[in-house]
Amino acid sequence: MTQSRRSQISLKDTCYYHLISRCVRRSFLCGIDNYTKKSFEHRRQWMVNRIRFLSSIFAIDVASYAVMSNHYHLVVHVNEDESQSWSIEEVCERYENLYHLPSPVKQLLISRENTETKNTTAICQLALELVEKYRSRLSDISWFMRNLNEYVARKANIEDECKGHFWESRFKSQALLDNKALLACMAYVDLNPIRAKIASSPSNSQFTSVFERIHDKSSENDNKNNLPFKVKPLLGFVGAENKNSIKGIAFSFRDYLQLVDETGRVMISKEKGRIDGIAPSLLHQLGIEGEDWLYLAKNFGRVYHQAVGSLELLVQFSENTNKKWISGQRQQCKIFT
Repeated sequence: MTQSRRSQISLKDTCYYHLISRCVRRSFLCGIDNYTKKSFEHRRQWMVNRIRFLSSIFAIDVASYAVMSNHYHLVVHVNEDESQSWSIEEVCERYENLYHLPSPVKQLLISRENTETKNTTAICQLALELVEKYRSRLSDISWFMRNLNEYVARKANIEDECKGHFWESRFKSQALLDNKALLACMAYVDLNPIRAKIASSPSNSQFTSVFERIHDKSSENDNKNNLPFKVKPLLGFVGAENKNSIKGIAFSFRDYLQLVDETGRVMISKEKGRIDGIAPSLLHQLGIEGEDWLYLAKNFGRVYHQAVGSLELLVQFSENTNKKWISGQRQQCKIFT
């Protein structure tokens, strides 16, 4: 039975979510169709540009992403405090990059430009209510994904000269309840091309967040989206190298990169790999054994569903989302203690 999005997302418990969308009807998001021999590689850049565009408009940060041949992964951070700090004008400016503003809202903006006097008319009250609705939407994962998936589906259908569904179903979401779950999921996403054997290392895994971070590709998109405000970079690491940052991933990027790189080397090795001998410092910080880490890096998206974290956090999440049970609890107890 399909579950409502409200029953899968609880910002009381976590602001981090793993999102997945997959194509339907043997469609190719990207890559080369072996049947028709047609290349869809150019669509990868569609995805990256649109993700960057939307993250710059929404109060949603992207921590990790990977664009594959028939699906994509996102790890996002919802920043409601950011949206609450926006003025009425800024909310409207951002929302207008996605939709036309109705007449009452336009009148409200004009009145605020011309006078400091508060307008208490019914039209003004309606406009203010609409602005608050827009503010809420601009920090909503469902609205973010709607604007991403609908945009790509329309472009792909025009290019394919067909109609109908492009995406398999609604996007899937997975709550990441603690730092172990967040880092394991990010690594799982960044290592997708290596697991699929289409890349040999993070440094050549194009159209992933780790590739963008290594090669500092974010600045290349600054002038491509024609935004009235600066393009938002990926959510930063605020470990030893960025202690003064207000928000971000609470680890060092250097440690994360070492962990992902060494994990990728083990994955592509023809011999049975072990990561215990390497022992990157981040594993010690997370308190995860090498073999458990490799299992997470290879199977994170297959084994765990709905939410990932310690048993205590899972129980709290299930209460806040009115669930009786979160699947995968037994498997998680061993690692996410």
